[in-house]
Amino acid sequence: MKKLSMEELNRLSVEEYKKAPKSPLVLVLDNVRSLNNVGSAFRTGDAFRVEKIYLCGITGKPPHRDIQKTALGATDAVEWEYCLNTMEAIAKLKESGYKICALEQAERSQMLHTFQPDLDQKYALVFGNEVFGVEDEVLAACDTVIEIPQKGTKHSLNISVSLGITLWDFMLKMKQL
Repeated sequence: MKKLSMEELNRLSVEEYKKAPKSPLVLVLDNVRSLNNVGSAFRTGDAFRVEKIYLCGITGKPPHRDIQKTALGATDAVEWEYCLNTMEAIAKLKESGYKICALEQAERSQMLHTFQPDLDQKYALVFGNEVFGVEDEVLAACDTVIEIPQKGTKHSLNISVSLGITLWDFMLKMKQL
């Protein structure tokens, strides 16, 4: 067995990516402070061909070398928009027919493995600040709250890990892979 070369991977160019059909998923970063996490969101979003990433509040935005270091150029391919606050992004997305899902540990949250997305629905997945999580106002505006079950001693996962797990799960369930 050998690793595949870059040519054998047959990846899309940035121009091809922009024209390619996207998954019915949007990412919303609610005051994410780590530029490495922002870069990771772009890179993971690129891998799953998300429609767009909303960068909200204090979330850093391209171009920035710390974002680029993790994104590896995905900021050139994945469409993004900055919103001064997350509620602005939520309002736009609801108006466009997206179901808003926060990833958070909260009362009445639904475990990710039991959540079944509607195949005909578009979803916006909201990921919160590394210390404070999704803002209370934003959480209240969401249609549902999804939680990733954990069995260890720590109370949370890094946003980049949560993002990857959630996108993989949604893509499988929505038959996008």
